[in-house]
Amino acid sequence: MMHFARAVLAACLIAFLAPAHAEKAAGNVVDDSTVSASVKAALFDNQYTPSGQINVETYKGAVLLSGFVATQAQKDEAAKVAAGVSGVRNVHNAISLQPNTSFGTKLEDAGTTSRVKAALMDDKDVKSGQINVETKSGVVQLGGFVANELTAKRALEVAAGVSGVKRVEDAMFVRPE
Repeated sequence: MMHFARAVLAACLIAFLAPAHAEKAAGNVVDDSTVSASVKAALFDNQYTPSGQINVETYKGAVLLSGFVATQAQKDEAAKVAAGVSGVRNVHNAISLQPNTSFGTKLEDAGTTSRVKAALMDDKDVKSGQINVETKSGVVQLGGFVANELTAKRALEVAAGVSGVKRVEDAMFVRPE
């Protein structure tokens, strides 16, 4: 049953991730999507990693981990698990540490995330489809592979200017060549 669940999860992730990587060559899309799905499945299978709180993106075998976890041990374990997956060339661990929050705070964070996403979409210098936005306790994390440092810098500026944002953390990584 667990293998079936992993296969379904992998298939869903491949279907979801492939369109987001349209700029890459067709072979890389499939390979990177497979690697991302495999990393997600490995995180899911590991009892020490809160897989639902960790974002996984892959570009040419480079895996970017982002999101929020409660402990350094969880962050370190996620990197270790990802590095052990076939097809992973290197791991960039941009996971942030934040304690768990209340339901009310989660609702506020959802609103902040929506406002940040809208602000990024409205900015002509930011390709917002490349950037993941996560918020926890008012701390916004921007993650994902971006085209260049200028895009990352502008995205950080835009996010910092949104109401409800206490701090912005940079989990973006310039796409390797």
